[in-house]
Amino acid sequence: MGILKGKNILVTGVLTDGSIAFHIARLAQEEGATVVLSSFGRALSLTTRIAGRLPQNAPVIELDVSNQEHLDGLAAKVKEHVPHLDGVIHSIGFAPEAALGGNFLNTAWEDVSTAVQISAYSLKSLTMASRPLFKGGASIVGLDFDASVAWPKYDWMGVAKAALESTSRYLARDLGAENIRINLVAAGPIRTIAAKSIPGFDEFEKVWNERSPLEWDVNDPVPAAKAAVALLSDWFPKTTGEIIHVDGGLHAMGG
Repeated sequence: MGILKGKNILVTGVLTDGSIAFHIARLAQEEGATVVLSSFGRALSLTTRIAGRLPQNAPVIELDVSNQEHLDGLAAKVKEHVPHLDGVIHSIGFAPEAALGGNFLNTAWEDVSTAVQISAYSLKSLTMASRPLFKGGASIVGLDFDASVAWPKYDWMGVAKAALESTSRYLARDLGAENIRINLVAAGPIRTIAAKSIPGFDEFEKVWNERSPLEWDVNDPVPAAKAAVALLSDWFPKTTGEIIHVDGGLHAMGG
């Protein structure tokens, strides 16, 4: 019996079969879950195609977390495929080019606000849009990158990730009475589409190769995916507001 047997899970952010989100969806299905994917715009057809590479083909619904109409209609779209949700994966992040790459002191507010809305506020938006679908509790898991320090060239995306971490704690506070758990998985650097948009990504790889106590593979999204699936399960029934680091232990090492 899989640890997610009988559960319905919404997974956002599946764009390629090399993404953490794809492997979360794959492992969730292998552990017994029914999975629904979301995407929007030009990526919708891409996600639909990638869904065919899962153990069981998963339906794809349209969801732009910056579009209030999409958020308002989320519950109805999900109910076309499953009667309720037991868990949600937030794998959503974006920062305009001007907000990355060493331009921190010159980035305009409109670019910063986009990064914060899509990468942090969307955790609250997605959670609240999904809330009517929860039946006696749920597990929300977001994908994070350690925001406790300033990383080279990560700039306002680093600030957005710090906001994501804080948002998860406030959601945990306010939704705990409904048995809704909110946790994050802070993964080490993985060569995904999102990573390719970060200038100087190779610098992250160098840091991990030199300082991670456990060997780190930037081409392996599975360890982070396994942590997310574990958090979706009933094996963490009293864990909320937590950040689980899946980074080879680098976050615990001194400079």
